Amino acid sequence: MASEDHNHSHEQYHDHNHHHHHHTHEAQDASSKTTSWVDADGRIYHSHDGLAPHSHEPIYSPGFFSRRAPPLTNRDFNERAFTVGIGGPVGTGKTALMLQLCKFLRDKYSLAAVTNDIFTKEDGEFLIKHGALPEERIRAVETGGCPHAAIREDISINLGPLEELSNLYKTDLLLCESGGDNLAANFSRELADYIIYIIDVSGGDKIPRKGGPGITQADLLVINKTDIAPAVGADLAVMERDALRMRDGGPFVFAQMDQITAIGTIFQTFFFLLKPISCQQHNSSFTDLGITQHTFKELRKWFHN
Repeated sequence: MASEDHNHSHEQYHDHNHHHHHHTHEAQDASSKTTSWVDADGRIYHSHDGLAPHSHEPIYSPGFFSRRAPPLTNRDFNERAFTVGIGGPVGTGKTALMLQLCKFLRDKYSLAAVTNDIFTKEDGEFLIKHGALPEERIRAVETGGCPHAAIREDISINLGPLEELSNLYKTDLLLCESGGDNLAANFSRELADYIIYIIDVSGGDKIPRKGGPGITQADLLVINKTDIAPAVGADLAVMERDALRMRDGGPFVFAQMDQITAIGTIFQTFFFLLKPISCQQHNSSFTDLGITQHTFKELRKWFHN
């Protein structure tokens, strides 16, 4: 759906120069104590490590599900396979979802995964330790103090390993987990063809109505850890009501990541909503799930209807 929101905010969400870090003399001078500055382009840059300065694209509202940015129409799947972005705050279950999806899919499809952490490789190591995929199919990225920049303003740090994995293993599907961040973080469409955003009930039943672009615009919202709702006083009926309202009726699922039935629901919801899947270079069909093969062109048409 070519949306007025997408047309209005193209510069907000798609800075086509964001594949490259913007370096300045202040950032390159290790002795400088400057942490933020106005660059020649008039934008305010800052750096957490002195090596990767970046600016932040303004986000003036959480947006709307019906007006979310559509997948890119000029994607080359021979360069990088269909990419699923998994985002959400710290501790909501992103890595657990990655693990379960890998287990669910790995015997039938060629997969690879990229994880993001700020200063460690914890999540990648977790996937390796638990045998999600062969170690060589997992890449762990350290983003520095702004993990949201690595999935939106400057995606090059993730594009590199994703493209490498795609070409090495001729993948059908790539999974990219963002670093844990706040509710304002969401994937750029230049990085993720399909976006899953995961929250949990531990923050209370107010979380869905707080909004944020991930909650409102992700292709699928997952509300995790429903089993602990009574312990934290979260009302799932309230969360359901608010999720429907904030997402314009867009899809969401309740889940417990330790239950394979929940993962099956997420997986089938994911592919039912997409109605594809045809990563053009491999012509995958997923007919075993009763889903008819569609071309990427038809997928784009579905998103626009």
